Amino acid sequence: MKTKPLPPYAPTLIESTRAIGYTLETAIADIIDNSISASASCIEIFFFPVGDSYIAILDDGYGMNANALETAMRYGSQNPNEKRATNDLGRFGLGLKTASLSQCRTLTVVSKQHNHIEACRWDIDHVINAHDWSLLILDSKEEFNTIPQIEELQKLESGTLVVWQNLDRLKVGELDFSRSMGKKMDDVSSHLSLVFHRYISGEPGLKRIQIRMNNTPIEPADPFLSKRNTQIMSDEIMNIEGSKVVVRPYILPHISNLTNEEIAALGGKDGLRKSQGFYIYRNKRLLVWGTWFRMMRQAELSKLARVQVDIPNELDNLWTLDIKKSTAMPPEEVRNNLDSVVERLAENSKRTWVFRGKKETNDTIVHVWQRFKGKQGGAYYTIN
Repeated sequence: MKTKPLPPYAPTLIESTRAIGYTLETAIADIIDNSISASASCIEIFFFPVGDSYIAILDDGYGMNANALETAMRYGSQNPNEKRATNDLGRFGLGLKTASLSQCRTLTVVSKQHNHIEACRWDIDHVINAHDWSLLILDSKEEFNTIPQIEELQKLESGTLVVWQNLDRLKVGELDFSRSMGKKMDDVSSHLSLVFHRYISGEPGLKRIQIRMNNTPIEPADPFLSKRNTQIMSDEIMNIEGSKVVVRPYILPHISNLTNEEIAALGGKDGLRKSQGFYIYRNKRLLVWGTWFRMMRQAELSKLARVQVDIPNELDNLWTLDIKKSTAMPPEEVRNNLDSVVERLAENSKRTWVFRGKKETNDTIVHVWQRFKGKQGGAYYTIN
């Protein structure tokens, strides 16, 4: 039997991988994963929607030398089955490239380490013209000076700057790109505040990070309102193939006890029902939320129930994690253990939702009407 090398045709593959299904917010979240893996403390996101528009993500992590940068720019830079560091949020070795080029045609990555700066660029049009995987290496001062926000990276001891230019996908169908970018920025901010809320708030045992967008800090959006009078049920710990999966159920306060701002943060009165269910975290980073994985229906009486599930990155293959890190399905062993949790949680949510006040009538006398005092004042009556 003979063998013949058959590398993929670069122009076709690089265009095809743009259609994996990233949105702007999931693409930026994928870049931030790399920043967190690089031990960054501060991540800056810059949107510039006018003229030569661009999006830039800058972090103060440990940066990369020339070899590490070229490896990071390689498609499939790491085997997804290799064991990763416990704080590593990557998996397939594709996120930097596929996430970035899903939104733009020109990706530039500049990294600083030991007071030395390296820069590489994927330009789709250049790859098409060259007919091969031709990575551009920027090596002159003039080329460096044309990179947006390069001066901000130069101020840091170490770090990495990711720049998206030629934003063709974001401009499709937009009559006023500058205005539409404002709405997109709001969506990105809301997404990041939820997905990375545990990192932004700096929970015990987790390094706190700051994410800023055009110099405005992004505040964490806690989907459990854990600092309020939320009911926190006891943890369930499962040992799966030598790794721990930690399940922590929550029952949110009754909607009558929440402020309008809290209701809006939880998804609004209409979105509250759709946001119930499991919240799956991989290394404290939120992957999937608002689903019961078909273990029960999203019902009105269970809409106060939410379950935090922490999984380590060693179990990626069991949870069928996708490239975008936006889909995960629990293995059968985990689903079997979650059945009892779901049943108890649904009952507690129903009890919290149905109970609105305390009965004020005297039990020694049988009344036709029972009088209840509402939690927000006033009274209401029900037939005995």
